[in-house]
Amino acid sequence: MPKGYVVLTEAIKDPDGMNAYSAASAPSLRRSGASVLSVDARPTILEGQWHGDRTVVLEFESVEAAQVWYDSEEYQAAVPLRHAAADTNAVILEGFEMPARPS
Repeated sequence: MPKGYVVLTEAIKDPDGMNAYSAASAPSLRRSGASVLSVDARPTILEGQWHGDRTVVLEFESVEAAQVWYDSEEYQAAVPLRHAAADTNAVILEGFEMPARPS
């Protein structure tokens, strides 16, 4: 089963509010078994436009696990803090598994 990834791009309006969101959401991430792969304030843009001033990439065991975390009461309690502190885009992506090479 492929991994699931959550990617958030955040245009932060209130850094203190984002710190409160991070503190409130961290326990839900730990309980979900997620890994934080990247928190980058300056991604290298190769093409087009990029939203926000911080990008976050989270890894989950599956797309379903990512959705369960996002929909959880514990995480949803933190979401209003993020909405108040930043304009955010968020997606869940399915990981890609390279097909086996023919022998």
